[in-house]
Order: sequence, then C-alpha cells, then structure tokens
Amino acid sequence: MVQSYDADNAPDSASRREPPADGCSDATLALQWSRVRARLQEEIGEVEYRNWLRQAALHGLDGDEITVMMPTRFLRDWVNKEYGGLLTSFWQSENPAVRRVDIRTRPTGATNAVPLLDEPTVSVGRPAPAARRENDDRSETVAPLDPRFTFDTFVVGKPNEFAYACARRVADGPAPGFNPLFLYGGVGLGKTHLMHAIAWELSQRADEVTVAYMSAEKFMHRFVSALRRQSTIEFKNELRSVDVLMVDDLQFLIGKDGTQEEFFHTFNALVDSGKQIIVSADKSPSDLSGIEDRLRTRLGCGMVADVHATTYELRLAILEAKAARSGVPVPGRVMEFLAQKITANVRELEGALNRLIAHAHLFDRPVTLEAANEVLHDLLRAYDRKITIEDIQKQVSEHYHIRISEMSSVRRARNIARPRQIAMYLAKQLTSRSLPEIGRKFGNRDHTTVMHAVAKVTELMAADPDFAEDVELLRRILAV
Repeated sequence: MVQSYDADNAPDSASRREPPADGCSDATLALQWSRVRARLQEEIGEVEYRNWLRQAALHGLDGDEITVMMPTRFLRDWVNKEYGGLLTSFWQSENPAVRRVDIRTRPTGATNAVPLLDEPTVSVGRPAPAARRENDDRSETVAPLDPRFTFDTFVVGKPNEFAYACARRVADGPAPGFNPLFLYGGVGLGKTHLMHAIAWELSQRADEVTVAYMSAEKFMHRFVSALRRQSTIEFKNELRSVDVLMVDDLQFLIGKDGTQEEFFHTFNALVDSGKQIIVSADKSPSDLSGIEDRLRTRLGCGMVADVHATTYELRLAILEAKAARSGVPVPGRVMEFLAQKITANVRELEGALNRLIAHAHLFDRPVTLEAANEVLHDLLRAYDRKITIEDIQKQVSEHYHIRISEMSSVRRARNIARPRQIAMYLAKQLTSRSLPEIGRKFGNRDHTTVMHAVAKVTELMAADPDFAEDVELLRRILAV
C-alpha cells in the first residue's frame, strides 16, 4: 500500500471544523468527491485528467483519512507521485476533517466505492491549507494552490527571466517598490505557475501575511453571489483585509462592468493601504480592450512583465527537468524532438512527456523516437505543415550550429559539407522538388551534386547507427 502525501501545512485541530459525530453521510462524501474531482480537472486539464484520474474512485472516510482507489498498481503509484499533494490539498479545503489521503489499488470486483461522474458540474474554489488562515470566512475567497507550482520547479530562461525576477522580488518582500505586479503572456507559458509560486513563498516565509489568490472568474462569481445575498459589505471586508491580493486571468472581467467597478475600488483601497496586488492576463494592460480606461491605467502604473513564448532551449530545459524528476530514462534525442515539434505552450509539452513516460511504464518499453511518434501521433498531427527546402536548411543549420548561408556557400570543410549533404538528402525525401530545383536552392549546384549527396548520406546511414539516428531525428522533426 502506498501512502499519499501528508500535508505539512494542514490546519491544526483548533482551526478545523469537526465533522458530525456520526461522520459524513455517503451523499455528503459523494458531493465533496465530485467537487474535488472538478477542481482536479480544472487544475491539470482535460487530457491529463482523463489519462490519470478518471478511473479513480472514492472508497470512504475513516477518521481523518480518505481512501481513494485506483484500478492498477501503476496508476496508484503515478497518481500518488504526481497528484498526491494536490489531491490532499483539495480534500482538506473541501473537508477540514481530512488530514491525509491514502491511495490504494482497488481489489478486483470491489463495489464499495463512489464512482467518478463523467461531467462534474459543482463549482469550486475554496482554499488550500497553506493559503488558509485562522479566519475560515475567507475560505470562499481563496482558491487552491498547486503544490507543484513553486519557484524551485520553475525553469528560467530568456523568455521568462524578467517575469521570474519580478515575481521573486515580490515574494522575498518587504515592499518590492512597485505595485501592482502585472504578468502577461500567452496560454501555458508560466503565468499561473509564477502566481502560485509567489503565494507559496509568502505563505511559508511570513505566517502573519494573509494572501488571497483567485481567478478573475472566481472574483466575479463571488461578487455576483454577494449581490444576490445582499452581503456585499462582507465581501468587500474580506478582500480589503488581506495583505496580498492575487487575481489570475484578468481578461475574464472584460465586458463585466459591474465587476470591474468593484475590482477597481478594491484595487484602490488595497494600494492606498500599502497592500500588494499581483495580476495576470493574456495581454498587457494597454491591449486589454473592454477594460475601463481608469482601471487599465492603474494596472499599468506598477511593474508590467511579459512572459514571452518559449525558445527551443527553454523547452528543452523544461523537459530535462521534468524527466529528471520522473526517474524514467528519456534519451536526449527524444527530448530534442519534442522541444522542436511542440512549440505552442509548456502544458502541451509536459503533457506529451507524461504520456511517453506512462507508455513506457505500462508496456515496460524504453522511451524512443518511434514510441514518441506512435504515442503522440494525435498531438504531433496538429503541427503538420508543408515542408520547404528553406525549412530544411534552417533546421539542419540550427542542429549542426552552422550559419544558414553555409548551405549555399562554396566551402567544402567537412563540418559544413556534411550538414549540407544531409539537407539535400532530406530535401529529396521530404519535398516534391526535382534534383535540379534542389540544386538551385543550394547555391546553384548541379543535379549530380544532389545525387552524390543523397547517395553519400544513404551510405553513411547504413554504416553508422549514430549518424542514421541523427538524420532520422531531423527527418521526424521536419516531417511529423
């Protein structure tokens, strides 16, 4: 039996709400489990949820321990390692009586478990233990923090180093000298990771600091709910009593004039009181059309940090870090292949590596380029495009660290000539261009030169497995 993560930051007995003397009913547990699952699906995404957690089932509550059943030992171990902390955090915020989650393998034929619902519809957003303080009334305001999203697990590169430095400055405290901190960038580039990392750091460094983290959508729902219940004063007091307010995905307030009004007044009240505000969005304040001018101006008066699209080097570093944490050997060529092919965002990149590692576990096979193409065919197909000779020249030049102009030069040094021959070979394999057309793209060379290059590369691939693998890697990067 594998024991799940036991949260170090679980609230002490004095701050926990005790369950009824006769324990939670099955119906209550089922409702809580539905909300926990909904949060999991929202936090990790639909693909990862269906791959790893859809087959989980609730066994029951025994004292302060929740038992969750998985159908296989492999799934049990994987869920415990990758999602144990998150699962425990969500359960504790849903039911403070829970101190730990035990993840077990479900016995064959077992029926005493609450099954998963395919489409959970319960709204979520209560706090994780580390974000909660003595005042449990704030529990409806604070969202759960993902224990995986810390500064230690954030891979820094040129596209995100400025945003990372700003986030670190806020987390290290005291007053960073700018307020608010506005992080912006595309989907899956690390904004939410940095937001969670700041919240974790503040929670661990200064117990007296109260941190409220939520999505803009949650802010809107809480505000509308307060209006309906005629409890706007309590809502205002909750938010304006915190030391740090963090609002993720502010673009969701676009077109919500009433909610923008309330956020603007909350923003001003906190800034005037010397409290810190951290906001993220998919665009800079000046580009957020649909946001009132006065709010846009206030958002841009602090530090605005852009999280740029990832580079190949950063994507490779992220894969290397995640592979190292997984404990599964992943060849460098496979990580290079993924870093070249999956460029949209980090979530897709990490999800692809997770699928490969899972496949290796399930079938007891090594991670290879062939496995990557087989397992990730649906994802890789989204990156299909028509290959040009210019694409091939650029890719080969980058791979062998030569200037693209060398593809058309007269230089015959081996470190130049061999990549040029490989590019000609790939142009013949991956495009419909004739030999004379290919030759013209390589400095007006004769078609016989292209024929010689194709023959030479074919010969070397047959004689040298490492060379063949290198060429195959380039072919897969370009063709898949």
